[in-house]
Amino acid sequence: MNINDLTSTKQFFLLAGPCVIEGEEMALRIAERVAEITGRLGIPYVFKGSYRKANRSRIDSFTGIGDERALGILGKVRERLGIPTVTDIHETHEATLAAEFVDVLQIPAFLCRQTDLLIAAAHTGRIVNIKKGQFLAPDAMRFAAQKVVDAGNPNVMLTERGTTFGYTDLVVDFRGIPRMQAFGHPVVTDITHSLQQPNLASGVAGGLPELIETIGRAAVAVGTDGIFLETHPDPASALSDAANMLPLDRLEGLLTRLVRIREAILAQ
Repeated sequence: MNINDLTSTKQFFLLAGPCVIEGEEMALRIAERVAEITGRLGIPYVFKGSYRKANRSRIDSFTGIGDERALGILGKVRERLGIPTVTDIHETHEATLAAEFVDVLQIPAFLCRQTDLLIAAAHTGRIVNIKKGQFLAPDAMRFAAQKVVDAGNPNVMLTERGTTFGYTDLVVDFRGIPRMQAFGHPVVTDITHSLQQPNLASGVAGGLPELIETIGRAAVAVGTDGIFLETHPDPASALSDAANMLPLDRLEGLLTRLVRIREAILAQ
């Protein structure tokens, strides 16, 4: 799989799934439902699931069901449903391991400047999705992408996921989408993490999920190449990022409306 497989249609592509792999049954349930919806709408789809959550505020926060088990589930989703998969990595040694089970390696926002991590991901030959740090200007992502390209891998995409605004909020500067596209790589907009409210006194991030569609509409309107979102059958019971995920039963309506916006823009 290469970047052209996602961008060869006029439609935006989608990276979506639960925040973290909680179990096989749930992962397959989500993947099957999203694949069904995106298939009807003509949206290229990549199933997303973190096999381990390394960036947690509190020591007692859920981090995963075990690396081998979670990666195996990602591999099963890919094999059984015939859809590509994406997961995030945090250290250099994880790149080769995760690449056996997924088609896209994601670099978390806080790690987007880690040269060795970017190069390790590049050397796997997988697509590398680099999330823009909450602390970085869009123009700075040129250098993160160039590290992957210089390591011999042109399959790079960049993800906007909000910029730190004060201590406990994020804002999306939509000017960053065309500015990062100017580097020659597809740009994805993360419409759920962009609504996080980090650093709360409870040690558990909050969120504004009622604005997911607002961010999604704006992103498609300004020409984002892809949409990233996390979804769950019951976000309130999710083991990670419960405050930010889209209920699975609301996904079809959201994507249908975003497709209409995309088509309206292309018709102009």
